[in-house]
Amino acid sequence: MTESVLIERRGFTLLITINRPEVKNAVDGATSRALAAAADELDADDNLRVGVLTGAGRTFCAGMDLKAWQRGDKPSIEGRGFGGMTITPPRKPLIAAVEGWALAGGFELMLACDLVVAAEGSKFGVPEVKRALVAAGGAALLLPRRIPYPVAMELLLTGEAITAGRAAELGLVNRIVPDGAALDGALALADVIAANGPLAVAVTKQIARAQADWTLTEGWQRQAALYKPVFDSQDAREGAAAFAEKRAPVWRGL
Repeated sequence: MTESVLIERRGFTLLITINRPEVKNAVDGATSRALAAAADELDADDNLRVGVLTGAGRTFCAGMDLKAWQRGDKPSIEGRGFGGMTITPPRKPLIAAVEGWALAGGFELMLACDLVVAAEGSKFGVPEVKRALVAAGGAALLLPRRIPYPVAMELLLTGEAITAGRAAELGLVNRIVPDGAALDGALALADVIAANGPLAVAVTKQIARAQADWTLTEGWQRQAALYKPVFDSQDAREGAAAFAEKRAPVWRGL
């Protein structure tokens, strides 16, 4: 049987590919478990600094495998969410490379990523209500926090899709590239991030994701506890030395 998720190391980047093109990369239980395992590998390996999530063929992800769901095969993992990562995404940065459709759970996997590179012809939507379902993998909860409330409600309540251009206007997409170039664009963006201090990158993401649950006063205190070990790290000293010596830094993650 073909593996439902493929992983490949590209330097400091872990490329994660949903590999079910015959069903437009719809996610079943086995795929969710494989995605969760890939996210764990990204976080556990100090030689990896960034992840890129994409789909095989011409579709990013069409969401939940409805036929598998009808058989009782659920695509969510307790405590981790749809695809094993919508509730608990990786600690390290994750970039979505979107070609074709990012629908329903596929859209929610995109929301779990930190950055999005999308092909010009790609489309995005949460059509769950059209099937009498709820976008419970994160869209109903997170979308109104990410874009203006009336726009979020239009997407959630009509189930209609939007273009990559419109998604970029709303701030859901970072970069638009020609069709077929989303993966190359995401890998190039990953290389830029991977060139930075890995401890600093991971803690910056941790603060940025957690701040929505903090008051401003609490945030200053909580972020101090997180960033102080980074400032005391060997990498921080290496960064200052490399700047002074006008050379490229050599990060050790220590």
